[in-house]
Amino acid sequence: MPRIAYVNGRYVKHSDASVHIEDRGYQFADGVYEVCEVRHGYIVDLTRHLNRLDRSLGELRIVWPMSRAALTQVIRETLRRNHVRNGLFYLQVTRGVARRDHVFPAEGTPPSLVITAKSTDPKIIAAKNANGIKAITVADNRWDRVDIKSVGLLPNAMARQQAKEAGAQEAIYVDGDGMVKEGAATNVWIVDRDGTLVTRPAEHGILRGITRTTLIDVAARLGLEITERNFSVSEMLAAREVFLTAATSICFPVVSVDGQAIANGHPGSVSQKVREAFFDVRKRLRFDTKICWTGGMRVPPVLH
Repeated sequence: MPRIAYVNGRYVKHSDASVHIEDRGYQFADGVYEVCEVRHGYIVDLTRHLNRLDRSLGELRIVWPMSRAALTQVIRETLRRNHVRNGLFYLQVTRGVARRDHVFPAEGTPPSLVITAKSTDPKIIAAKNANGIKAITVADNRWDRVDIKSVGLLPNAMARQQAKEAGAQEAIYVDGDGMVKEGAATNVWIVDRDGTLVTRPAEHGILRGITRTTLIDVAARLGLEITERNFSVSEMLAAREVFLTAATSICFPVVSVDGQAIANGHPGSVSQKVREAFFDVRKRLRFDTKICWTGGMRVPPVLH
């Protein structure tokens, strides 16, 4: 069965999906996006993802492409048409199509909206969690507003390529003072020598990850001590555990950084504990009452 994408009011075959050549997302990276996991037929943390989308759109002064309620239905319908029970959806909103000019187009120019969805294999993610992943550190060369989930990800793509060529799976950004910021597509956590969960504050300089936010809730429910503070590369290398969080991976243990093993070079117990709590559907329902059921539910199309 072919994949289906939603593009500016129409559900089309993924292979036929396209946007205008003068879409500002294509020419200026003038847009924002969200990636959201679907697990066992539930959209994980949809409310928080849409809240962050609202913030990103507001920061860039892009209007919503439709009401929040309508967008939720389009997301669910895209997932239904793609038969996604375990997987993800990608949502992108740009400032729309206009003659190429650096200044914003005329008021009333409609934003562009694209949504895609695909199934993923939980066994592949489970294998990465069982074995752990490797990471490298790179100097942070991105623009200052990384708190906005912008589609301008060229530095992130270059960093991920550098990691791949080094035999690693993620690149961790480091600021000029040698302090850890975040991964190219993840937030970074450590378990320090006192057993405390530590992650960098998300007030400035990193993206406030949705999985990061929910994991703080999960860890608190488990009675784990959490501190939001800066930490150095040297402290990370000396930590009991290092792990990464993201919507597409939830919680990946890091077993080495820049070729140096973390602790004993194997995934630690804390990352496994919080991951299991996050993935336990019965427990997750207590942590987030806003999860939306998609599996088996036929949602009428909003637009054709």
